[in-house]
Amino acid sequence: MKKVLTMAILSLIVFLGACSMESPFVNNDSESDGKVKIGLSISTLNNPFFVSLRDAIVEDAESKGMEIVVVNAQDDAATEISGIEDLIQQGVDILLINPTDSAAVSSAVQSANNAEIPVITIDRSADKGEVETLITSDNVAGGEMAANFIIETVGEGAKVAEIEGIAGASATRERGEGFHNIADESLDIVASQPADFDRTKGLTVMENTLQGSGDIQAVFAHNDEMALGAIEAIKAAGKDIIVVGFDGVEDALNSVEAGDLTATIAQQPGLMGQEAVSAVERVLNGEELEELIKVPLELVQ
Repeated sequence: MKKVLTMAILSLIVFLGACSMESPFVNNDSESDGKVKIGLSISTLNNPFFVSLRDAIVEDAESKGMEIVVVNAQDDAATEISGIEDLIQQGVDILLINPTDSAAVSSAVQSANNAEIPVITIDRSADKGEVETLITSDNVAGGEMAANFIIETVGEGAKVAEIEGIAGASATRERGEGFHNIADESLDIVASQPADFDRTKGLTVMENTLQGSGDIQAVFAHNDEMALGAIEAIKAAGKDIIVVGFDGVEDALNSVEAGDLTATIAQQPGLMGQEAVSAVERVLNGEELEELIKVPLELVQ
């Protein structure tokens, strides 16, 4: 009887010890325990627009008690996919993705779908995979605004160069679509080349364009960074050409005020970021979102 009682006590001790062991799957950090964990993949932090977008998301999310992990794709599709896969492995509750390439990011979105992690895209869409919503400006309308402004400023039939963004990005397609909706009928587009949303590449493309078509009267660049690069090339060539950008970043607004950049179709990255965090809350509360949440644009000249 004594032996049986001893064995029972030992078994109880082992059981209680096992109960007190910390599970490797439980986060006991009091600062993060119970918080919503957001994964944010940003296309690049070399562009001030996306820095503002990231900052707005992080500030709003943290003010609401959420944890956020940010990965930078550095405008590279492979880096973007790797970063998103890492966020999935970390077990984030929801993913915010600002795609570098709308086609390439699709596999990462599908991976999140398989892991049952909701996905929200920002500024650019994903071609495939299930997404709760896309938060973006009306890029088609913005492209049309740019074309109409050029017509009003230099007249119909003016010779225009278009500097395009990254070929696979939905923003490139949509801004180009809007621009061509108007320009194909009313302007003479003498050159259209990509510069990947990059200022240095915008300068190079503009230099090459001026060598081939020196009588250009206007330029539409799919973002401000490329527009500012184009202005450098135009100044160096001693030309008087109007330039219209897209985004409304601080450098561009300062350039408009200085009389260098003629105009920019201004987005609102701060508001876009707030809309993204609001969408996170709604998705995690089980609400269905509209497929597209549009953030207003403004012509600044």
